[in-house]
Amino acid sequence: MLLVSDNLAQCLSALRAHKLRASLTVLGLTMGVATLITVMTIVQGANLYVEHKIANLGTDVFQIARTPFAVTDFNVIIKALKFRKIEVEDMTAVADACTACDEVGATATATVKARSGDKEVQDVSLYGQTANMADIDSKTVEFGRFFTPSEAAKRTNVCLIGDTIVHELFLGLDPLGRSVRIGNDEFLVIGVMEKIGSVFGQDQDNFVIVPLSVFLRTQGIHSSITINAKASAPNFEQAQDQAHLILRSRHHLIGNMDDDFFIGTKESYMALWRSISGAFFAVFIMVSAITVMIGGIVIMNVMLVSVTLRRREIGVRRAMGATQQDILRQFMLESVMQCIGGGLVGVGVGFLVAFGLRTYTPFPASAQTWMVVFGLVFSSAVGLFFGIYPALTASRLDPVVALRSD
Repeated sequence: MLLVSDNLAQCLSALRAHKLRASLTVLGLTMGVATLITVMTIVQGANLYVEHKIANLGTDVFQIARTPFAVTDFNVIIKALKFRKIEVEDMTAVADACTACDEVGATATATVKARSGDKEVQDVSLYGQTANMADIDSKTVEFGRFFTPSEAAKRTNVCLIGDTIVHELFLGLDPLGRSVRIGNDEFLVIGVMEKIGSVFGQDQDNFVIVPLSVFLRTQGIHSSITINAKASAPNFEQAQDQAHLILRSRHHLIGNMDDDFFIGTKESYMALWRSISGAFFAVFIMVSAITVMIGGIVIMNVMLVSVTLRRREIGVRRAMGATQQDILRQFMLESVMQCIGGGLVGVGVGFLVAFGLRTYTPFPASAQTWMVVFGLVFSSAVGLFFGIYPALTASRLDPVVALRSD
């Protein structure tokens, strides 16, 4: 029986003697592994991206609104638009009666145009917020300050702006103390919010924040608001339960009547994303796995052809004393080595694609060490599986018949 090192030397010698054939054999598996690694890096990066940017409420904040926060059924949204609007009085009731809540604020949104001088920005998100949203919301003030409760109570026309508004309306200028016109109203800029960036290509910095009282005055007093409540971890579930009962009471919902409002947390956003990404991930993995399997089938076919072409070599080795196990190990090693080579190249290509996506596009991609291990283990398993039959075929050749072959 030959040593493993001798088998490896013979495998390398055989592969070097047929470089083109070995390269073409590896190519199919390389593409499959590259596709698999690329998909895994994209999905992993998207999960991290969503966790940090979409579900940015924080673990200690929950929201209450008329429409659902995370749902895939559009009919649910249509039905929710017929529900009773959530008003400032609802927020006040929750703030007064929710003993487990540390802070209770509110927001409202609309889409407007913002102008300054002869410059204009379209599709600006106008946020109306209570003054204590500075402590509840995840957005932070980079320059200037947030508006005070006194300014909100007096309905003072002050605002804070996002990074996009700064670049579009005040490029090269200090925006603090300047005016922004929204509709027929002029707002004094008192703060600039920290840059958020884009989420899947959607600009998250194209916004203006004004006091909620000013928002309701300019956009309509009957706009439905979103209640934002902050509670410490030990009281988080209790705070949700209290707020839920308070709103059911105010909306005169008794017995088995369904809620006409929705409560959302960071986990509800993440649960929706996981269900969506999980389905896509399964489909992509299945397609990638099929590609890898096709590469494995190509390797098996080429190895079978190789066995036919190398019958005399096999016969000579058997005549020199090589056992069936020696021949079996040699062809198995050749198959596995080609698969590992294809796996290494595929992992490298997959990581390069992920790096290119992350660098040159807004789409996220996150490459991790365990993906390298997975790619190599998977490609080795493919080599073992698809190399068994050709190796068995080679090891079972009759040495006398093999020596007589041309």
